[in-house]
This record gives sequence, structure tokens and C-alpha cells, in this order.
Amino acid sequence: MNKVVSLFCGCGGVDLGTIGGFQFNKKTYEKHPCELVYACDIDQKAVDSHKLNFDTGKTVCADICEVDAKDIPDCDILTGGFPCQSFSTVNPTKDPFDDRANLYKQMVRVVQEKKPKVFVAENVKGMMTLHKGEIFKRVLSAFETAGYKTFYSLLNAADYGVPQKRERVIIVGIREDIWKKKGNFVFPEKPNEGNWVPLSAAVPKLAIEENKYYFSERAVQGMKNAKKNMKRGLAQNLNEPCLTVTSHLAKVSLNSRDPVLLVDPQKELYRRFTPLEAARIQSFPDDFKFAGTETTAYRQIGNAIPPVLFWYVTDAIIKYLEK
Repeated sequence: MNKVVSLFCGCGGVDLGTIGGFQFNKKTYEKHPCELVYACDIDQKAVDSHKLNFDTGKTVCADICEVDAKDIPDCDILTGGFPCQSFSTVNPTKDPFDDRANLYKQMVRVVQEKKPKVFVAENVKGMMTLHKGEIFKRVLSAFETAGYKTFYSLLNAADYGVPQKRERVIIVGIREDIWKKKGNFVFPEKPNEGNWVPLSAAVPKLAIEENKYYFSERAVQGMKNAKKNMKRGLAQNLNEPCLTVTSHLAKVSLNSRDPVLLVDPQKELYRRFTPLEAARIQSFPDDFKFAGTETTAYRQIGNAIPPVLFWYVTDAIIKYLEK
């Protein structure tokens, strides 16, 4: 059984994919030989959600900068989707050297102390290209200096059966002694490449009764009167995967890049996704529980890594370690 430590765990998208043993879109994702021994996040509501869904050895709400690595159990696999706001392509004007961008150093610190067989880091696509790739090189170099051979790939969740176009860079680090014995790590094949799961898998019907999810007539008129160069009213095609959902799902606007639903073109009826739909778009099973209000649930969902995508990454890692 592989012992797993999860940093920046959020509500548990990575951890559900790591552990396995869940169903999504009528498909069963088998349990992996993994045991979650420690999980940490700074968001209390996300930690509350994590505790509702996982039987973890120890789950703590803490700033990783203040966590002593000696308080973290030894592990075989260490995961971490360190916060990515500073690397986002949505707002390239943010300082890429601020404290949030430097949180990868905390993951390096823990990796260096605990020496897991494998670590897995995740981030947004933009991290690879900011400052002409210098930031990405810096991140890889830090992990390599810690004693790991790194492999990375830009993966699209839609290629793995998630009803969402969501590109994320995945970095897998193999401890050098293991890499020298087993050779290079190979990322999982893309089972749904060219055969993407449509949004209809998450949104079975457009019209719903709850008025709170519909945009007002004023919002629709504001969208129509917006400057022509603005992205607006990004109504999704149910026959295709959804565009990327974000952490501000509760504040989705018609005058933004946010994906929305057009319920009735003639009546100009638009609405946002419900929390259940948003969770399905991220490939969470329907029985996954979110603590807090709808607003905090939306944030947890938008910040998560799709469990199905991470299941395939973990599956490749398990097969690598067992060969």
C-alpha cells in the first residue's frame, strides 16, 4: 500500500483521483493501492469538505509555510497542486514572483525532507510560458536539485473523459535511485482523445426551476450593449465539452470569459451552472459532499483538479512503481 501525502489538497479532487474507487458518467474508476495519511490546505471550508469525503490519517487546516516537515508523515507519493493565480493566463499582469507563486518552494522543501518515491505537482498552462519559460525552468530545477528526475506534460482533461476543456501541466518527479532502476516515466495514454465527453453528461437539461441561477434582463441587456471586442455570453454547446470553469463560479458574468448556459435563445434566457452541474463538469461523483455555502462550494469546485484526470495520472504512476 502506497502512503500518500497531499499538500494544497483543497476539497480533494487530487485525492479522489489518487485513491480511486468512485463512479463518474456510468464508469467505475477502480481503487488504487494508496492510503491517504496526511492532507493540508489553508482554506477551512475546503478542509471541512475533505473531512466529509475522506478517511485520512491526519487532515489539517494550515499555511504550508508554517508547517514543520517533521510533522508530516513519511510517504511513498506526495501530491500538490500549488496555488496558481500568479501563473494564470487569464490575468498575465499579476506579479509572477509574489508569495503565491513561490509556494512551489514549500512543496520542494517537503519533498526534500520526506524523500517520497514520487511527487506529482500540478499547475495551469500559463506557468510554462510566463517570462519565456524561465519560471517553469526554475521550478523544475528546484525539484531536480532535491534529487528527482522530472517529467512533465500538458494534459487536457477532455482527453480523459472529463466533460470540460481544461489544460493543466502535470509534473511527475521520480526519486533518482528509483528512476535509475526503472527508467523514464511515461504519461497515460488519452482514452478519450477525439471522442470527448459532451457537456450534456453534466447538464442533462437546460431549464431548471430555481430562479437564482438565471441572469436578469438587465444583465442580458448589459451584455448586448458591451463593447464588440469583449468576450461575452459564452453559451456552451451541450454536444461539446465545457470551457474551463473557475473558482469564481458564484460570480459568473455574461460580460466575461465565463461559460454559461443559454436556456432559450428567443427569450434570451441565460443561467449559470448549479453547484451539482459544476461538480459534474469537474468529474466529481454525485455523492461527493461540499461543506459550507453554495458560494464556498463553487470556489472549492473551481479550484479543484478533475478527479478523473488525476486517476489516470495516478494509475500510470502505480504501474510504473510496480514494474
